[in-house]
Amino acid sequence: MDPVSRTEARAAPGPAPRVGFVSLGCPKATVDSERILTQLRAEGYEIVGDYAGSDLVIVNTCGFIDEAVTESLDAIGEALAENGRVIVTGCLGARRGQSGESLVSEVHPKVLGVTGPHATEEVMRHVHRELARPHDPFVDLVPAAGVRLTPRHYAYLKISEGCNHRCSFCIIPSLRGDLVSRPIGEVMREAGALVDGGCRELLVVSQDTSAYGVDVRYRTGFVGGRPVRTRMTELARELGDLGAWVRLHYVYPYPHVDEVLELMAEGRVLPYLDVPFQHSHPRILKAMKRPASGEANIERIRKWRSICPDLTIRSTFIAGFPGETDEEFEHLLEFLAEAELDRVGCFAYSPVEGASANALQGHVPPELREERRQRLMELQAGISERRLRRFVGRDIQVLVDARIRDAEGNTGFIARSPADAPEIDGRVILDDEPGLRIGEFATVRIVDSDEHDLYGEVVSL
Repeated sequence: MDPVSRTEARAAPGPAPRVGFVSLGCPKATVDSERILTQLRAEGYEIVGDYAGSDLVIVNTCGFIDEAVTESLDAIGEALAENGRVIVTGCLGARRGQSGESLVSEVHPKVLGVTGPHATEEVMRHVHRELARPHDPFVDLVPAAGVRLTPRHYAYLKISEGCNHRCSFCIIPSLRGDLVSRPIGEVMREAGALVDGGCRELLVVSQDTSAYGVDVRYRTGFVGGRPVRTRMTELARELGDLGAWVRLHYVYPYPHVDEVLELMAEGRVLPYLDVPFQHSHPRILKAMKRPASGEANIERIRKWRSICPDLTIRSTFIAGFPGETDEEFEHLLEFLAEAELDRVGCFAYSPVEGASANALQGHVPPELREERRQRLMELQAGISERRLRRFVGRDIQVLVDARIRDAEGNTGFIARSPADAPEIDGRVILDDEPGLRIGEFATVRIVDSDEHDLYGEVVSL
C-alpha cells in the first residue's frame, strides 16, 4: 500500500473506522483519489497505510491499456488477499467483461462494491454501508486544499472530466463520458486554497485542456465576484495571478492556443506545453481520428516559438499503429527531426479492448512496433540533448523537489526547471547547499547537461 502511505491520519477521538487506499493511474485519477480521501477525512475516517490495519481498502484503478488493467486487477487481488474487504473505483470499474457485467466483479467477485471514475459520492455510499460514519464536526478538521497524494509544493488541478473526441485507439470517452467542464469559479477557489496551503506549482490536467468550456459554450462564471469566461485562455490568465507556477498538460494544438503562448511570453504561465500529437502522417492521423493535421503542426510549433522562444514542448507518439507503413513511420521521424520537440514519450501500439482501431486492417507485428519505438526514442535522445544545451550558462529559477544521497554518501538536491514536469520529465541536479529547502524556489546557474537532466550551482535562494 505504498502509494498512499505518506498520508498522515488525523482521526476523531475514539476508535475511528480505518480505511486503506491504493491509487493507480494518471494524474486525473490522482485527483479523484484526493477527493475521496478528502471526503473520508472530513467525515472522520482514519486513513492508514497498511492492509492489516485497515477495516476496508479502496482501490482506485486504471483501465486504459492492457498493462494497466493487469496492474489494477493484481492490486485488487492483493488487497483481497491481505485484507478481504475491498471497494473498487476508477476507470477499470467502468469496463465490462464477457458477460456484459463489471469486469472487476467477474474477476474478483468478492469485492464489496465497484464504481466508475469521478464517483466520490458513490464510493462514499459503499463506505457508509460497510463502516459507520464517525464524523464529528468539532474535531475533524480538513485542510481547505483537501487531502492530497502529491507533495505539499505541487498539485494537479483537474478542470474537466471526459472528452468529446473519439480517437480510434482510445476508450476514455466510454469510461469517463463526454466533456464536462468545471465552473471556473469552482476551479479558481480550489486553486486559491492550494496556493494558500503552500502549493508552489499547479499542474492543470484534463482529457482535453484546450476544449475547456466548449460544452458550456464558454459561458461567463464568476471569480471573486468578477465575470470571467469559462475558457482556457481566461483560466490560464486567472491562475497566473495566484503567484504559483502554472503548467498546462493535455493541450490539443488548436489555433486559440496561440493566446496562451502570449501569457507564457509575459511570464504569467510556465513556457511549457504538453501536446499529444501521437503521429505526423495525415493518413495515420485520420485513421486515429485525431482532431488536428500533421502538416499544420509544424507551422504551429514555429509560430509558438516565435511568440515564446523559451517554450518547452512535450509530446507523446504511437509507433506501429495499424496500417502504418515504413514510409509513414519515416514521415514521423522526419517530423521529429524538424520539430525538435524537447520531451517525447513513445508507445508501441497496443490493442485496447473496446477500441475501434482493433478492427483496422494491417496490424503491425509486435516486434516491428517495438523496433520502431526504439528507433524513435534513439532519434529523440539526440534532439533532447541538443535542446537542453541551450540552458547551459544561464541562470534559471528552479523548484526544489527532494534531497538525495548517492552510493558514496554524498548528498545533494533534485530540483525542476520550468521545462520539467514532475515524474515525466528531467531534473536539475544540485550539490548540497545550506539554505536549500524542499518545496521552495531557488535561482541556479546551469553548468552542464545531458540528454535528460541539467546540472546547476546555486546562485541565490
